[in-house]
Amino acid sequence: MTSILTSTLKNLPNTSKWALRFSVRPLSCSSQLLAASAAQPKSKKTLAKPNMRNIVVVDGVRIPFLLSGTSYKDLMPHDLARAALLGLLQRTNVPKEVVDYIIFGTVIQEVKTSNVAREAALGAGFSDKTPAHTVTMACISSNQAMTTAVGLIASGQSDVVVAGGVELMSDVPIRHSRKMRKMMLDLNKAKTMGQRLSLLSKFRLNFLSPELPAVAEFSTSETMGHSADRLAAAFAVSRLEQDEYALRSHSLAKKAQDEGLLSDVVPFKVPGKDTVTKDNGIRPSSLDQLAKLKPAFIKPYGTVTAANSSFLTDGASAMLIMAEDKALALGYKPKAYLRDFVYVSQDPKDQLLLGPTYATPKVLEKAGLTMTDIDVFEFHEAFSGQILANFKAMDSDWFAQNYMGRKTKVGLLPLEKFNIWGGSLSLGHPFGATGCRLVGHAMIVEAYPK
Repeated sequence: MTSILTSTLKNLPNTSKWALRFSVRPLSCSSQLLAASAAQPKSKKTLAKPNMRNIVVVDGVRIPFLLSGTSYKDLMPHDLARAALLGLLQRTNVPKEVVDYIIFGTVIQEVKTSNVAREAALGAGFSDKTPAHTVTMACISSNQAMTTAVGLIASGQSDVVVAGGVELMSDVPIRHSRKMRKMMLDLNKAKTMGQRLSLLSKFRLNFLSPELPAVAEFSTSETMGHSADRLAAAFAVSRLEQDEYALRSHSLAKKAQDEGLLSDVVPFKVPGKDTVTKDNGIRPSSLDQLAKLKPAFIKPYGTVTAANSSFLTDGASAMLIMAEDKALALGYKPKAYLRDFVYVSQDPKDQLLLGPTYATPKVLEKAGLTMTDIDVFEFHEAFSGQILANFKAMDSDWFAQNYMGRKTKVGLLPLEKFNIWGGSLSLGHPFGATGCRLVGHAMIVEAYPK
């Protein structure tokens, strides 16, 4: 059976039929959804489409997701991506020469390695004849990598594609101010000493003020956390509810980690340091401790804190995707079929984090499924408030009728089936790599027959 909680697609209880996953894209107006399905052996239902190639997941891995500023802080993004590729090669033993294409997603690009997929592939020992490119779509960048892989295989352009994602928040690009950049470029063009002295005479100390990157929407200039705080207020999500949900996420993640369920994680020997074997952001606490934290964004009355938000994370993930006939010819037992996917887009100011609410009914209807067909659900947890606001939006007839053009609500998600191994609040959220941990949001994933 398949797991719908980690990118290895293992260990799903035999009682499950279908699983559904959702992703919020916090840094832009789009979001996407994954429906992962695990059919019971007795089920005859299939999501196969006539005259279309079957596309399968062979396996997937990720290096441990770490708090930024810890063990990965002296590395570069391609180092993490290379480690994920090497872990995938070791787990699957796939010959490098059969890989037709490599795609990685990332959000905050390192300017020295803008095509991080290519640099990571070369570093991992792939042929320089294997094409690779990098995509960016905020927090669903690696999902875009995966759906691009699906498109390449479905169209017959490729048979074997590696899709992944990487993010290194420990060393984000910090730019000079625009005035300073302009002066430096003009100085480079100056041909005489007089021209150079004339330019230097215009220098002011405020030119040295750097431009720091921000986790914010360009179109609204609003940070992701500020948007989450407003969303929580709009849907009357209390601080206590958010802290309770955060505690739940960390507790479930800790349990899954202790029980060895996070089998997608591969160890990574950090150069000059020890081998990292597990995520380091899983920290169960208590409601009393969580209540002591002050609001992080809207002060002093906001409800979003550092504890009920996902943390800045470093990490990388990779997945091996093939045409079914190619996988079988190579002797693999696939983990799952990849079927449909859905992308949606909303108002980037007031509905930035409501992607799951809009994408859920679309992907279910596209697949011919209903909420009652789903046994396990997973949302990407950017913020506790975002998760709980989506719960309330999906369970509101008023919201469905006034904002979604639907006659009835999507339906309430049962918490006992939701993110049962924790989520991004606890496991971490390296923007470009999260999607592959979640096995690719926006995709229908059907369990491969035993």
